[in-house]
Amino acid sequence: MRLPSSFAALVVGLAQAQAQYLVNELSFGYGSRISPEGTQSIPNFSLQGRPNLPELLSNKVILTPVAPGNQRGAVWADRPLQHQSWIADVEFRANGPERAGGNFNIWLVRDGAHAIGSSSIYTAGRFEGLALVVDQYSGSGGMMRGFLNDGTIDFKSHHNVDSLSFGHCRFAYRNLGRPTQIKLRHNEHKFSVEVAGRPCFESDKIRLPSGYNFGISAASADNPDSFEVFKLVVLTENTHENYGSHHDAAAAAPPAGGDANNNKQQRMTFGRGGQAVVEDPYDNVIPDQDADQITSSKAQFADLHTRLQNINHHLSNIFRVYSQGLGTGEQRHEEVSIMLGELKGMLSRLDKLDALEHRLGDIEREMRSMRSELSGRLRDSENAIKYHVSDKHETLADHVKTHTKQGHTKLILVVLCGNALLVGAYMFYKRKRASPKKYL
Repeated sequence: MRLPSSFAALVVGLAQAQAQYLVNELSFGYGSRISPEGTQSIPNFSLQGRPNLPELLSNKVILTPVAPGNQRGAVWADRPLQHQSWIADVEFRANGPERAGGNFNIWLVRDGAHAIGSSSIYTAGRFEGLALVVDQYSGSGGMMRGFLNDGTIDFKSHHNVDSLSFGHCRFAYRNLGRPTQIKLRHNEHKFSVEVAGRPCFESDKIRLPSGYNFGISAASADNPDSFEVFKLVVLTENTHENYGSHHDAAAAAPPAGGDANNNKQQRMTFGRGGQAVVEDPYDNVIPDQDADQITSSKAQFADLHTRLQNINHHLSNIFRVYSQGLGTGEQRHEEVSIMLGELKGMLSRLDKLDALEHRLGDIEREMRSMRSELSGRLRDSENAIKYHVSDKHETLADHVKTHTKQGHTKLILVVLCGNALLVGAYMFYKRKRASPKKYL
């Protein structure tokens, strides 16, 4: 019996759905509550923020509040992702007044809590991994862009961060009144991003190695948007690498510099066109074999030939790294030499301090001698003035006494004589006036 096409599609969808397994340690928001009742933390996640930590509610995390502006918030998974095929489902919501601003970032970065923290794509420094940014880039009203970095680019000091994106799509996300879903898919064939159930962008050139941490951050502007996260759910098809609740963080996270088998971790590098690929530092590694499996001289020769080629490749890599190290060392030596030359020039200026110190000592001695000399001269001048003033005062006093001994009698006689003359003159005037006049 032939099944309808819709029923067959449903069966295929159910089969695919059953093939996905939830990674509890990298997920939150899939249950009735984000955090256990009575606690203010998300299990297996850490909150970061500046100047305040994000507000944690029962069903969402408010990364940036409506007010005040210039806030930053982030939530980071404590354990790294140890799968190559995975799906990440994020639901967020952005609310704010007209002409408000901010950005929402989804990270998959090595040691993201320390390398990124609560930074955005514009304030992050050197990081290794993937970043998806949602903002109103170039007045678009809503856009998602993807960025990749292998740890060599400092985004914070880059002159044009927007030019580093490898994919983008437009969509409205502000003031919708409902959460917006962003879904990331990664496997050995391609990497893709979906927004609200519609494809955004994809690439078959991107391979992200395991060992990276999921994180979500948001930053608001002076006129802020409020960004809220409802869930981050990570699904995988491989149950062998699934985290169990009984495993601790040490068992889940690989040792520094290697994985559980003491192999070097893979690093992400960029290929042509800015597309990311995976580079294994120990490529062409031949697995060990038992000697009993080599039963013929031809197989022995082939094994020896292959291993010699492998050794040759490794030696070539060693010499290549060594030559690069020499070039870097010479460049740094040149920089250090330039810095030492500048430092010597500055130290030569310090030699002038000795001459300046001697000159200041001479000036101090001259000032002291001048002070003592000036004090002596002022003292002599004061004594001379006192002597002359006292001598002149005594001479003037004696002179006044000498001239004023008989001065009063003469003054009285002069006054009396003057008065008598005035009286006589007045009497003569009256007599002349009263005498009869003679007329001719």
